[in-house]
Amino acid sequence: MHNTLKEHFPLIRERGEVLAGIQENPKLSGIFHRWRAEQQEEFLDFCTGVRGVKLLYDAFFKEIMNPEYDAGRLEEFLSELLKQRVKIVKVLPNDSVRIAVENSLLVTDLVVELADGSLANIEIQKIGYRFPGERAACYSADLLLRQYKRIRDEKKKKFSYKDIKPVYTIVLFECSPVEFHQFPDTYLHYVEPKSDSGISLNLIQKYLFIPLDIFQKIYHNKDITSNADAWLAFLCMDGAEDVIRLITAYPRFKPLYEEIYRLCLNTEKIMGLFSKELQILDENTVQYMMDEMQETINKQQGTINEMQEQLGEKDAAIQALQKRIKELESGQK
Repeated sequence: MHNTLKEHFPLIRERGEVLAGIQENPKLSGIFHRWRAEQQEEFLDFCTGVRGVKLLYDAFFKEIMNPEYDAGRLEEFLSELLKQRVKIVKVLPNDSVRIAVENSLLVTDLVVELADGSLANIEIQKIGYRFPGERAACYSADLLLRQYKRIRDEKKKKFSYKDIKPVYTIVLFECSPVEFHQFPDTYLHYVEPKSDSGISLNLIQKYLFIPLDIFQKIYHNKDITSNADAWLAFLCMDGAEDVIRLITAYPRFKPLYEEIYRLCLNTEKIMGLFSKELQILDENTVQYMMDEMQETINKQQGTINEMQEQLGEKDAAIQALQKRIKELESGQK
């Protein structure tokens, strides 16, 4: 296959060179041959520039977007999404109340404090959880409570609720839940509480949901025309033609891709990162299947309960009829 990305990134290696390096190392060769054929091809495709690297993989996202390495990238991304200038002060430990199994299923889960004291939780989900609204509300509340406790402890008697700043829950779905597919022309969903009376209250929990699968459908073979969309394309579009269109229209992304392909030169490290992503994906898929099965079980149980209720009503009607027949027979005697 003609390697179009190598024309733009000369450091990209040829397929034979990558394979030779793997086969020469027994450890790497063992890892490679444990992968399924399609996984081997995916790995070789992004290492050799047949396709771009999926930045939605947690390890790759953190290599390129981790604010502890280079805060400017995530700051610019968040500024475009939130439509305001964002300055990241620090990365906070994610000590929320999430259960352990759910933590393992998140591709990326990053909490940052902004310059104005606001908190932002950025999540990337390979497969969207069920009940996305309820779930996001729970973790937004958790984030808000963390901020409240910290500020209350710092200010003590001087504490005021005016000190509490907004909390943003930003969720990017690679494969979005069914609710979002009811809006096939929308890929940015800004949600915050509003009154039906027009009263203005500073309700500070804000949400942004981004179904990237819908974004890709909308921008398939179309030019990117905004900075926010350019960032989304950088994160989720890995076709060679898409990458070339992006770096042509937005050249500032080319150094980021060069950084990715420089990382790909370290075969052992990149294989380790890829193996970790495959494990997370497998766990996520298993959990999704379990959720699907549980929903089916719940529906079946609901049907059984309904049928049992109907049978109970019929039994009661039969018993009442039998009683009435006996009463009539007794009256005739």
